[in-house]
Amino acid sequence: MGCPLGHKSASQADNNNETKANFRELEDSIHTDFKDDMSYGDYLNLEKILSAQQPLSDQHDEMLFIVIHQASELWLKLAGHELSCAIDNINTGDFGHAFKVISRVKQILNQLTQSWNILATLTPVDYLKFRDALGHSSGFQSYGYRKIEFLLGNKNADLLEVHKSNPEVYQELNDLLHAPSLYDVSIKVLQHKGLLDDESVLSRDVSQPYQSHQAVLKAWINVYQQADQHFELYELAEKLVDIEDSFQQWRFKHMYTVQRIIGNKAGTGGSSGVEFLKKSLDISFFPELFELRTHL
Repeated sequence: MGCPLGHKSASQADNNNETKANFRELEDSIHTDFKDDMSYGDYLNLEKILSAQQPLSDQHDEMLFIVIHQASELWLKLAGHELSCAIDNINTGDFGHAFKVISRVKQILNQLTQSWNILATLTPVDYLKFRDALGHSSGFQSYGYRKIEFLLGNKNADLLEVHKSNPEVYQELNDLLHAPSLYDVSIKVLQHKGLLDDESVLSRDVSQPYQSHQAVLKAWINVYQQADQHFELYELAEKLVDIEDSFQQWRFKHMYTVQRIIGNKAGTGGSSGVEFLKKSLDISFFPELFELRTHL
């Protein structure tokens, strides 16, 4: 005997229940009318951001190349924002907030390192299909990257040359070149705590690359040997090591990804490519913080 008219079979009821379980109804309280109100897209200026991907070729993988680099520049911007704040915090003795934002920079660098894994899905053959469209544009010209290096203390006035065509950017980088770096202000704290027995390092030209100093090494060794007594400085040192660790991983992954895609070809910006990138792996922002470990 069939089911009574108007009643559903057990299987039909089960199907309807499954459909409801796999469906989320729009709640009445959710705003849907943004004619006169700011939306998510308005707040984030998404129309401008999402229309900024303009491939110069008809090759599918150029979109990947553009998005990875644009996203990286946003992360670099945030890292610069946080490092500038950390410098201000250390100058004013607000170590708690400095540690917070330095930890954030570490995670940003980890995120940037991960992005190279996505770019590494770009094969050499597919990259060569649109590489010529890049002209002389290169990551070497990244203002955001240069800002990070200057904030961390890797100063080089020659690197400003590629930014002369943009007066605003050039001026900001030039100001950073002549301003104390994150490590400079950290060394100043060593002096404030009476741990630096030779203060000549404090009068150095901060626009020059930092060079390891014996008095700074001795001070940091003291901090580590009496970590309980100088815990804030000890924690600061370890936070700086975290940044260099993450930054070096990013540098290495950058170099290795470039090698994977273009081998030993010259870079689009005119550098020797992989060989030029390898040289950066020998540069330390905080040399004494690594050297001290040998003496403990």
